[in-house]
Amino acid sequence: MARRRTGSVLAHCSPSFTDGKPPLSAGSTTAADPFRPPVPQAVQIDGPAGAIEARVEDPLPAGATRRAIGVVCHPHPLFGGTMQNKVVHTAARAMQEAGAATVRFNFRGVGASAGQHDRGVGELADAFAVIDWMRRHFDCDALWLGGFSFGAATALQAAARGARPAKLVTIAPPVGRIITEPVARPDCPWLIVQGDQDELIDIAAVRSWARNFAPEPELAVIAGAEHFFHGKLGELRSGVLAFLREA
Repeated sequence: MARRRTGSVLAHCSPSFTDGKPPLSAGSTTAADPFRPPVPQAVQIDGPAGAIEARVEDPLPAGATRRAIGVVCHPHPLFGGTMQNKVVHTAARAMQEAGAATVRFNFRGVGASAGQHDRGVGELADAFAVIDWMRRHFDCDALWLGGFSFGAATALQAAARGARPAKLVTIAPPVGRIITEPVARPDCPWLIVQGDQDELIDIAAVRSWARNFAPEPELAVIAGAEHFFHGKLGELRSGVLAFLREA
């Protein structure tokens, strides 16, 4: 995958200390100490349309220094998109392995989340509500914000409108379908992941769109990957994880 650096953004997370012990390091694993995914915790978050169904996954033990929080937005609600989507799971897992507590959530009208689909407007408000809740809940400001397809468009809009992510990951952004108007470039390192066999999103359009930003976001192209990254989730996870681990 071809990738390019875009710089770094500093943000603050409050460290946690217990029993006077120094904080543990987080975000690194070895073959002798493989990453063990945390158990998802079901939560309900107050949203502008009512309760938002979510799953929080925190890989860090008590006493660890929290590096970041992660929020991942799911694909289109009207076409079967939910927080259980495997690409959403993969992005969240990469964030956890890099040391972040994450949340996956259902947009309004999906699963047990209240409300009705609102053509992206209300969904953006849902994303902001979840971001605010995560920052308060974990007392951590450094946000890794991600999304897949429709969720990538939502994450990008949130980043451009004040979410202040430290890093942004947009997977298969729907250029020419949902992303049809100019958007301000978020002031943070930004990774775009795109399959070169995507049957829904034209990779040439994504490349052209990315070149319009200054500085250009990093573009990671996964050879042979279609829209849902069947058989390519390992490569997707590795690419996102490498980006998140960059200083």
